[in-house]
Amino acid sequence: MFTIMPTLTITQLKRAIKIKTKLEALQSQLDGLLGISPSTGKAPRRKVSAAGRARMAAAQQARWTKKGRKGKRTMSAAGRARIAAAARARWKAAKAAGKNRL
Repeated sequence: MFTIMPTLTITQLKRAIKIKTKLEALQSQLDGLLGISPSTGKAPRRKVSAAGRARMAAAQQARWTKKGRKGKRTMSAAGRARIAAAARARWKAAKAAGKNRL
């Protein structure tokens, strides 16, 4: 931690230990005030009850409903036939040009 440790006298070392002890005590008091658990240094996790989760799920569902979901898009048979015909024409032109990939 410090590079000057070997040059300190015993009195100075004892004083440093006292200061360090006071700092640790103050830090633990501060952690207690802020709600930080001493073992991990993180604030404890808040738990949500099952009823709270149900309320959140209902609220999210209401938001999605309000926004309005659109149904699955379907293609008409005529539209699908046009796309298939265009693909066949592209392949026919590619094969005529001697290509085996587009």
